[in-house]
Amino acid sequence: MVAAFPVFDLSRFERADAAGRKALGGEVDEICRATGFLAISGHSVPQAVIDTVWLKAKAFFDQSSKLKDKVRAPYPGYPYGYLGPGAEALAKSKGADTPPDLKESFNGGPLAVPEGLTDPQALAFCYAETIWPEAPDGFVDAWKAYYAAMEHLAARIMRVFAVALDLPEDHFQSMIDRPISALRALNYPETDTPPLAGQLRAGAHTDYGSLTILLPQPGSGGLQIFTPEGDWREVPPVEGAFVINIGDLMALWTNDRWVSTLHRVVNPDVGAVKSSRRQSLAFFHQPNWHQEISCIETCLEPGEAPRYQAVRSGPYLMGKFNATVKPAA
Repeated sequence: MVAAFPVFDLSRFERADAAGRKALGGEVDEICRATGFLAISGHSVPQAVIDTVWLKAKAFFDQSSKLKDKVRAPYPGYPYGYLGPGAEALAKSKGADTPPDLKESFNGGPLAVPEGLTDPQALAFCYAETIWPEAPDGFVDAWKAYYAAMEHLAARIMRVFAVALDLPEDHFQSMIDRPISALRALNYPETDTPPLAGQLRAGAHTDYGSLTILLPQPGSGGLQIFTPEGDWREVPPVEGAFVINIGDLMALWTNDRWVSTLHRVVNPDVGAVKSSRRQSLAFFHQPNWHQEISCIETCLEPGEAPRYQAVRSGPYLMGKFNATVKPAA
């Protein structure tokens, strides 16, 4: 039986021998079959890297709308830069027609374009230029340091996932050596007006890629997952840990052995007029642009057929992203 909200010590896995890693991988397999959400402790990401990007993101969101709009995404569907309130409705990716989410965000993509990449869609979308703000000082360096740390952490988690799926530990390595991941700083502003009917801070959605690494605000609430029992359950921030959830591509890879869980961010003071501010950082790990995602052999029972057609990582992500964007007026 999986704990209410499990915490997995990554350092324990990395110190273990082969038998120990297999046993710990089995624990992760059980968690990902049940909810697809867990906390990762023992991650060794320097606290200074975390603290610096957190403070720089807060300082960015504290600026006036006029200053933030200088780095606004230039048109609907452009993936990077600032997205202001009303720009996105995540529930639309699941076919639900809801009001825009009550949030703003700053978004950045890969830190470099792979040598030799010529695919025009990849260059125009995942490798589009991140529109960097001039202020606060140090924002860009802090962002890049955190992005690099998350990219490294994601690769380590994918090694755990490989073991959990009865695969060689380096199985995914060549598929994620040029990942098209994105980092998003999210701010859910304090509000003093009631939301519209059906309007949330982030509408119910699943993530699109292999895994998401979330850093929620300490002590904050509002993040909820939809359980197999049909209830919404709070996901608590765990001190010193990241919240990890698997995404749609991992569910496809595993033939639904692992769950890409529906989740949302609710307005914290339901029924009250005023809501408190909330901030988070989300790193969306995505395999290489051209990587074909098809059912892993170890996830098929004898005689069982794959439930999904193979997809390519980049075009799949692009289609999902565009479905959430509010069209131009």
